[in-house]
Amino acid sequence: MEYYIYILFSDSLQQFYTGSTQDLAKRLNDHNNGWSKHTSKGVPWKLVYTKVYEGRTEALKAENNIKKRGAKRFLEQATG
Repeated sequence: MEYYIYILFSDSLQQFYTGSTQDLAKRLNDHNNGWSKHTSKGVPWKLVYTKVYEGRTEALKAENNIKKRGAKRFLEQATG
């Protein structure tokens, strides 16, 4: 089953948020409707990065690696 890792950005907070999900469209909708406790103050969130993984374990490892490095640094290195 496919899992996505994603990075969101909030202009109002000037912050990134990193997460993983099976249903990216639903999860983004949840974030932008304020239904997620950790992101409700940063609405609206923009999707700035996503990657598909074959399984949950791979996606969670990638998500944790991004969180350790920091989303901003990860994006700077990923985009060259």
